[in-house]
Amino acid sequence: MREDELATAVVEHFGVAFDDATVRLEEPYDHYGNRGVVDAHVRVRGAAPVDYLVELKSDAALGHVTGANEVLRQYRRMERYFYKDEEHSLRTSIARDGPGVHVMLLFAPTSRCVEHVWEHRRLYGSVDQRGTVGGASAARKVAFLTNLDAAAEGGLGFLSVNGEVDVGSEEFAGLVPPDSRLASALGASDRTWPGRAGSAAD
Repeated sequence: MREDELATAVVEHFGVAFDDATVRLEEPYDHYGNRGVVDAHVRVRGAAPVDYLVELKSDAALGHVTGANEVLRQYRRMERYFYKDEEHSLRTSIARDGPGVHVMLLFAPTSRCVEHVWEHRRLYGSVDQRGTVGGASAARKVAFLTNLDAAAEGGLGFLSVNGEVDVGSEEFAGLVPPDSRLASALGASDRTWPGRAGSAAD
């Protein structure tokens, strides 16, 4: 699965899920030499705008990194420097009753991504769910993308790796949509995932 397929799904999802969302792909930032590119920047407008900063990881992307530490460095660099770029701004608002920014690291539902996340599950699982960015409260989500085929209807799903449910647990397996690409990837994995085909949990 290519990264452009993931980006298309993100654009379709946010375009339908929110009435007034602006989606920019491959959005560059530069703060005193700290350069980078955000795979997708989504701004949902309203009395209190909410932003989504999205880093996408496909099989090909994982082939160009040395490991999970490099992936997380890219993710944290995005969070740290995107709003310090003079081209971007984030408005704080007391009217906002939730996070002002959602910082998302999203993996494709493929066997390679499954293997990568499993190998580094403790590192990805340790990412704090809450923080602040540019003076606004932030929610951090490391997750597998699910329901890609429903993105055009706003039904894209996100199965968290850094949430309350441990990766590889029975509870995690129960959250995987049946007959989905992620379910197939888990079933094809060499790891003993609870709930996968041929495992003791079946």
